[in-house]
Amino acid sequence: MFMSQAEILSETNIDDIPIDEIDVSDPGLYQTDSFYPYFKRLRREEPVHYCADSPYGPYWSITRYDDIMKVELDHATYSSAAHLGGITLRDNPNGKDMASFIGMDPPGHTGQRRTVAPIMAPKNLRNMEETIRYRTGEVLNSLPRGETFDWVDKVSIELTTMMLATLFDFPWEDRRMLTYWSDVATTDYGAPGALVHSDDERLDVLKEMGQYMGRLWKERGRNDGGFDLISMLSQAEATKDMNHMDLIANSVLLIVGGNDTTRNSMSGGLMALCDNPDQFAALRADHNLIKTMVPEIIRYQSAIIHMRRTALRDTEFQGKSIKKGDRVVMWYVSGNWDDEFIDDPTAFKINREKARRHLAFGAGIHRCVGDRLAELQLQILWEEILKRNIQFEIRGEPERIYSNFIRGIKHLPVSIP
Repeated sequence: MFMSQAEILSETNIDDIPIDEIDVSDPGLYQTDSFYPYFKRLRREEPVHYCADSPYGPYWSITRYDDIMKVELDHATYSSAAHLGGITLRDNPNGKDMASFIGMDPPGHTGQRRTVAPIMAPKNLRNMEETIRYRTGEVLNSLPRGETFDWVDKVSIELTTMMLATLFDFPWEDRRMLTYWSDVATTDYGAPGALVHSDDERLDVLKEMGQYMGRLWKERGRNDGGFDLISMLSQAEATKDMNHMDLIANSVLLIVGGNDTTRNSMSGGLMALCDNPDQFAALRADHNLIKTMVPEIIRYQSAIIHMRRTALRDTEFQGKSIKKGDRVVMWYVSGNWDDEFIDDPTAFKINREKARRHLAFGAGIHRCVGDRLAELQLQILWEEILKRNIQFEIRGEPERIYSNFIRGIKHLPVSIP
């Protein structure tokens, strides 16, 4: 009978597994949070590792921080192009028909990214701060006291969905559709209770999203001056003539990008603080620690597990021969625990020095365009929690997402005494 890597780990010492049989693509490793020893061994013994046989085909693993940075910054050798497979270990089944700017290389990537970047400019973030703070306070004030509730649904999803609706100027009453579309776009077919079970089902849902977004696109394309993502895309020279399938792809990118890191860092941050009461006590004693705690939460959660590139040519990398067309996977969850670059990486330290030196947002031209907004949302959340002196108790085990791309938390039972 076939055993997953997660099941093998429960019955076998990781050091006894032949290194060429290690396959870190198994989503079960991340659902059970048991991936750490695999990457620790790979970083130590074979930091550039070839897996010849996986459910997704053969692939190279890049596991050390410095090596990930080298691949991230070498666009001449390693491509993000959707038609070559895209940014995930699993080939993009629609990559020849649709592409977002994260699934492009320069120069196509450059113009499209520049179109949406102004909404994340420092001045606009300052303008949004009051709204974010007000909504965060309203959500916290509405939480039940003395009974168990799902933090993910009541706080993490609600706050990120509100922010997405603002960025898209999306109809407020339909804002939870943004979360649904994000979850459909990233769901693993093998997950229990998967939202869709095939590429065709996923595409059908995303086409429905495209129809909705297309209506907004047409309306706003006729009206100059809108300062929201749809208006920007529909009016800018680099994007106004994109076809409908590329509109779907870019909508997915911006929705997932605005949802997953922030949402899962909101949940993972509460878990980390509750699991490390000394750090929670230090935070309550010194609210200024929020400044370094926020990037530490983002590193510690590492909501994006990996990003993939495709080799454009034969190349030599750290003594390994990578061939044109090979999948090259940068494992952010490994780089963010690389003890050759990060001091005591398994520890959650809210006063960590150089806390923003992590890979959770990627790097280079593909670094998350909304990184500062994500940090701002987390900062405000914890400022408002501390202002109210809210105490929390975790009331059960978190339910993690079955995925090798999103390191997410589906449910987190919490109570406020």
